[in-house]
Amino acid sequence: MDISKFTKAARKALPLQYCGAVIVAAGTASRMGGIDKVMAHLKGEPLIVHSVRTFQACDAIKEIVIVTRSDLLVPIADLCHEFDKVRAVIVGGSSRPESVRRGLGALSDKVKLAAIHDGARPLVSWQVIDRTVRCANSYGAAAPAVPVKDTVKVVQGGIVKETPDRSALKAVQTPQVFDLELLKCALAKAEADGTAITDDCSAVELLGMSVRIVEGEERNLKVTTPLDLKIAEMLLEE
Repeated sequence: MDISKFTKAARKALPLQYCGAVIVAAGTASRMGGIDKVMAHLKGEPLIVHSVRTFQACDAIKEIVIVTRSDLLVPIADLCHEFDKVRAVIVGGSSRPESVRRGLGALSDKVKLAAIHDGARPLVSWQVIDRTVRCANSYGAAAPAVPVKDTVKVVQGGIVKETPDRSALKAVQTPQVFDLELLKCALAKAEADGTAITDDCSAVELLGMSVRIVEGEERNLKVTTPLDLKIAEMLLEE
């Protein structure tokens, strides 16, 4: 794939392309102390419903594919009957990149931009989704991020090796949005090279592609532990 069209410092404003979302909810929740975070209740509704509802409400998103575990396929499909943008609920793979690839494959032929979101981020706002999609529409790759508050140390063998400049550090969130063909190419290359990637931006960066950062929100937290779930509940009650 020719990625030269994405390498310019700026591009003229383009009509918003058709964007599909892949919501990944196929994890095992190993750090949740026996709680299935995908179905954990927040204000009386399963966590995954909050994520899907926000994507449903965002005008920049035209269709949604949910990727989950085989045991949650029917329960999540039943929960999503009210959301007409949900195109499919499918079973994920053995790794997150594989689950994303399967999700991309389930999008319609109309899709030009793909927004990849962690289903465990139930408090994402439509504003974050919208501005990330619009940035990716112009530059090919975009992700929301917030400043890092804590001092970060690079540690090896229990010894501090480096203290990066905090002002240059950002905590990246989802949705991460990309030109569909660019993301497919990046994930395929990472798999072929046997490169472990921590997020979808990492795969695109390996192609030499720049990822634009837009303003995220601290509320857009990822529920990874029982404490995260309690914090999400408190934020929803505000």
